[in-house]
Amino acid sequence: MFKTTKTIIWSGWLAIGIFAGLAPANSQSFASLPSVVVAAPVGGEARPLAGWAEFCRRTPGECAVDTSEPTVVTLTPRIWATITAVNRSVNGSIRAVTDEDHWGVADRWNIPTDGAGDCEDFQLLKRKLLAEQGLPRRAMRMTVVIDEKGEGHAVLMIRTSRGDIVLDNKTNAAQPWFETGYVFVKRESHDRIGWVSLGGATSPTVTANR
Repeated sequence: MFKTTKTIIWSGWLAIGIFAGLAPANSQSFASLPSVVVAAPVGGEARPLAGWAEFCRRTPGECAVDTSEPTVVTLTPRIWATITAVNRSVNGSIRAVTDEDHWGVADRWNIPTDGAGDCEDFQLLKRKLLAEQGLPRRAMRMTVVIDEKGEGHAVLMIRTSRGDIVLDNKTNAAQPWFETGYVFVKRESHDRIGWVSLGGATSPTVTANR
């Protein structure tokens, strides 16, 4: 049963790869994005989360930084359609479950090949799929925030020519970072394997909610 389910999930992701780059503009229009660059302010170095560090030891390619890649995605209507299609598709295909219920640990970062995961797992899959569509991984940075419940939460920040855009498993809307209502704590560096501060709050130790 597991193999069958896994095959269906991977087939669904393959379908995303086929249609995402060709997806038409949807109700979240490209024209509605800010016309000027609005980037999240970056400070000094920040300490990585233990779950991320362990994930990087298991899958170093997912954490590598290729400094030959651009740090910003040149956002076009076609790329915007790809981003929003992947965001919606992953949010709709992965079952939200806490790491405690899934793995019996407080925080485990993982690409959800079994079809279930929590917040960071959703975003890692989105980044993987978008990178396969040609977006530079260096411009897509895992980011830790404090959410509306006051808890640690992980989102994917895509640094673009129209500002920093956030993908989140709690909403299908791809939003400018400053419209999310979150407090931004830190994100992966685009210069090295490590993290930088976004100055918003004391860092949580885990991103454990769904």
